[in-house]
Amino acid sequence: MHIHILGICGTFMGGIAAIAKQAGHKVTGCDANVYPPMSTQLEAQGIELISGFDASQTDLKPDLYVIGNVVSRGNPLMEAILNQGLPYISGPQWLGENVLRDKWVLAVAGTHGKTTTSSMLAWILQDAGLSPGFLIGGVPNNFGISARLTDDPFFVIEADEYDTAFFDKRSKFVHYRPRTAILNNLEFDHADIFADLNAIQTQFHHLMRTIPANGLIVSNAHEAALDETLSRGVWTDVARFGNGLGDWQISNVGSDDSFDVLLKGELQGRVQWNVTGEHNRLNALAAIAAARHVGVEPRHAIEAFSRFEMVKRRMEIKGVVNNITVYDDFAHHPTAITLTVAGLRKRVGTARILAVLEPRSNTMKLGVMKAQLPDSLTQADLIFGYGAVGDGKDALGWDLAESLAPLGDKARAFSDLNELVNAVKAVAQSGDHILVMSNGGFGGVHQKLLDALK
Repeated sequence: MHIHILGICGTFMGGIAAIAKQAGHKVTGCDANVYPPMSTQLEAQGIELISGFDASQTDLKPDLYVIGNVVSRGNPLMEAILNQGLPYISGPQWLGENVLRDKWVLAVAGTHGKTTTSSMLAWILQDAGLSPGFLIGGVPNNFGISARLTDDPFFVIEADEYDTAFFDKRSKFVHYRPRTAILNNLEFDHADIFADLNAIQTQFHHLMRTIPANGLIVSNAHEAALDETLSRGVWTDVARFGNGLGDWQISNVGSDDSFDVLLKGELQGRVQWNVTGEHNRLNALAAIAAARHVGVEPRHAIEAFSRFEMVKRRMEIKGVVNNITVYDDFAHHPTAITLTVAGLRKRVGTARILAVLEPRSNTMKLGVMKAQLPDSLTQADLIFGYGAVGDGKDALGWDLAESLAPLGDKARAFSDLNELVNAVKAVAQSGDHILVMSNGGFGGVHQKLLDALK
């Protein structure tokens, strides 16, 4: 079958393209801007890419168009598809019907930690001698790719609550029909499509309705919003995890972030690894519990973490110049920013942290979380925010400098990226840690900083 994918250069749709190619389909695709790294990954697999959404692409005459949620009405190619009555489907629905239907799906859902926890879970299964398929919204360093299809019965998927497509406003994860589901956490996000937390809880409950009675829900015991959602009705066994709460518990945390794993009070082993932060300990605990559901003994899962490598863009060191370390992290929601800064603070002690932030997610652009920004950055020594235009406001109308004002003199907002880089360079000193946080490319600021610091 010839599949033509609209919006192919996003991580999720690019992963679908790779899986479709591995399944034996002819795959082509297009995007507004065909850009690396996804473009180079796809081209290396023999997938032809077209820049733009010109209606003439219907001349390719594929058997099916797979539509990414970046596409909306008014898109010229989409309008041609609709006008000509050509067959189309969303990415999540195609995946659910053509790949996941015959798999034991392990889905990882939650506001934060999906990519990291999915990577942990896939690695545990791999390290245990299995060969799981997976589709993850990042690149796990243990695998070097974000998606693969195998003959193994198990498939790990990052289960996103964002909507499916312009013609299907359900969350993507409703299409996945998992047998094992991790619910990491739940708070308000995606203000561009959800009115409030209750609307997101409704989608999570739709997910719960699809999990069979002989499945398993692994739920964070610290999350009241998840408990409220479960209280709407659950037909599946629930295993809760937490720090001092639930069936699975963290205990005896060491100064090196090692920790004991307890299951109903019984010691299962001690995780020794190179990862920091309580949020990552909880991610690991959830992955261990989910892996046990498919037959991996906790002691094997625990041992696997000694060989686990973190995901790209999750506290990833981009370089060290003159004893100044530059990190890249995907954090963009205030909760994720708080946890990321706290994790680095624990790692570096009293050394200075210079936080460089681009609040570019849809939720942040709408200004819904702007009041929470200052508190999320309190553990940083200096803050450099980017996203303002000449009048001090970003394109959607809120004042970044005003939002950062409660932090006083240690925070500044910039509208020019080069000015930001020069400002960081002017104050950076040996021993500093520069933490760059954005869910986008941030204009290549990481390399600009490394070059400037030389």
